[in-house]
Amino acid sequence: MSAVMKLREFASYAVSPAVHAPPNSSQSQMDAAIKRLREGARTFARLSIDERIRLAEGMQRGYLRVAGRSVEAGCRAKGIAMGTPMEAEEWATGPWGVVRQLRLIRESMQALKQTGNTPIGPVGRTIDGRLAVRLFPGNAIDGMLFKDWSIDVHMQPGVTEEKLSSSRAGFYKHPAHDGRVVLILGAGNIAAIPSMDAITFLFNEGRVCLIKMNPVNAYIGPYIEEAFAEAIQRNFLAVTYGGAEEGRYLVYHRDIDEVHITGSDKAHDNIVWGPPGVEREARMQRNDPLLKKPITSELGNITPVIVVPGPYSEKELRFQAEDAASYFLMNASFLCNASKMLALPKGWNGSDIFVKGMQDICAAAAPRQAYYPGAEDRWRTLTSGRAHVKMIGTAAAGTLPWTFISGLDPNARDEPLYSQEPFCSLISEARLGSSDPLEFLDRAVDFANNRLWGTLTAGLVVHPKSLKDPRVNEAVERAITRLRFGTVTVNSYSGLSFVMASPPWGAHPGSTLDNIQSGRGFVHNTSMLEGVEKVVMRAPLTGFPKPGYFPTHRTAHKVVPRIVAMEENASWAKVPGIVFNAMRG
Repeated sequence: MSAVMKLREFASYAVSPAVHAPPNSSQSQMDAAIKRLREGARTFARLSIDERIRLAEGMQRGYLRVAGRSVEAGCRAKGIAMGTPMEAEEWATGPWGVVRQLRLIRESMQALKQTGNTPIGPVGRTIDGRLAVRLFPGNAIDGMLFKDWSIDVHMQPGVTEEKLSSSRAGFYKHPAHDGRVVLILGAGNIAAIPSMDAITFLFNEGRVCLIKMNPVNAYIGPYIEEAFAEAIQRNFLAVTYGGAEEGRYLVYHRDIDEVHITGSDKAHDNIVWGPPGVEREARMQRNDPLLKKPITSELGNITPVIVVPGPYSEKELRFQAEDAASYFLMNASFLCNASKMLALPKGWNGSDIFVKGMQDICAAAAPRQAYYPGAEDRWRTLTSGRAHVKMIGTAAAGTLPWTFISGLDPNARDEPLYSQEPFCSLISEARLGSSDPLEFLDRAVDFANNRLWGTLTAGLVVHPKSLKDPRVNEAVERAITRLRFGTVTVNSYSGLSFVMASPPWGAHPGSTLDNIQSGRGFVHNTSMLEGVEKVVMRAPLTGFPKPGYFPTHRTAHKVVPRIVAMEENASWAKVPGIVFNAMRG
């Protein structure tokens, strides 16, 4: 089959009925699924690398077959018109990451077979002397499509080059178990998360997986079942459905060995410590969690965008303002890494230009369907009684306006917008420091680390001319090392690090079960690194063609499906179509 025909096969859309979610799984169905997984766990742990490679290939082929239909279902559920640029969101937050991760994990296993280790790029040093491992670009196509972008992994103190080599891909070198069952409590906001989490546990760690779909996007479950049918038939994977009651039954099931949750810190604490009240407090005081099995998690964030003052032109500032707006607007702002807090220099003219640039982009974007449960209540709670609220767009029933809140006191200790993730179409700003980049950076890092809830992602905007000043360059590098976030970006959106799959994705290490912040553990991580502290992604200040995730990109819905097709085998034959459509955006 030709590349064009294959693209048409999974990017074409038939007329489909309304989005349908399967019924909740019964206890007997869940028990049967767990029993099958327990039977498959030992076999899976002992599979040869060749068998794992073949399984990954089959899973990738399966996902390519369902990609177009799953995107269509997501668009219907979220009120996105097919054939418009917004359709690209569902391609980017669904098939792109899954297909790419399966290619990269296949390449890692092939390297393990041939060389005894997974592939990584050059190894450098951070400003404080720790190892920094380059993971992106991973090939020449990455380097061409994302010119001058890079992603490095900063390792924890004590990780030497020898340890970096010996510790990665630990399951393949020194298996620590003979078969385990992981429960994955899937996220409800984007399609890729349950599949990418399962791929991580299956291939990085040799564990079989039970996915419990979130009720919000349970309609994606049947596509996962169809795509990964071989893994399901061999008792390596199962998919179940239901809400809190079904989740509770599975979490404490005696034959579930581990739990992984993508969701909120409140859901995590209910699982680990029980419902709020006297009993929970007593358990926490004596460090006696209700859940007696390992749990990993990714739990959201109040993502700061820290704009370092510098010699920007208005065009440059507006480019970065659209970048920040893009990850405020994407998926109706229901993202764990959506921009939620602008940390801007006090007394610097560029701060007003940046905010105005974001607001202009939002004004051109119609309010979106507020599909995630509780969004309107959260929005009303956080906006009620405030003096500096700007609402953009006319919100029809079922939608919320793009909302900016300004005038926050950066020193306030009781500001709800610093402690409650606004999982809705709301962004805030605080102005601090001064127009001096050194003073501002010092204040902004303290603000992000010590005022804002969460440890998942943070973004910096820095002018490259500023970095030519050795003092500013050193301050920026030290800010990157000081920021206690699992992913720190420079002039770019952290969602791309998620999609690229080779970097680890998760919260900054150091949280505890009783102060979980954004969670514990990393997923994706196709090089299977151990001892990760954070991921650092850097991009040019501006670029052409504009990134496909920009709201003003006119052909994103034609670009991203072609990227998905290319990712199957990193095919140069599919690059011209990507470039042609990107240039027209």
